[in-house]
Amino acid sequence: MLAIGELADRIGVPTHVLRYWETRFPQLRPLQRSGRRRYYRAEDIALAERIHHLLHVKGFTVEGARKALSEPNGAARAEPVTVVPAAVVAAAPHGVPVEALVALRQRLVAALG
Repeated sequence: MLAIGELADRIGVPTHVLRYWETRFPQLRPLQRSGRRRYYRAEDIALAERIHHLLHVKGFTVEGARKALSEPNGAARAEPVTVVPAAVVAAAPHGVPVEALVALRQRLVAALG
């Protein structure tokens, strides 16, 4: 299990974004212990990574990501997720998100391969 701060660092978003996602994605329900501290289980971590991938790499809207996650064929779950550490995101040149560069590289490799 990861605390909210650990998960936020792992996927490179602020903690308030994870709390916002909890209000918009009913599937994302971490355990809440005393003092309302949030702890994310393995399935919550995987879901948060998929949400991050859909929103920040694929460019989905929140509503589009909700629909993609609720599809019965699980198309959104089959997508490979590339998690980039927050330190790498902060060091990206010219403000270009590293996730966008990674996604572009993956598309280029697939097109050339």
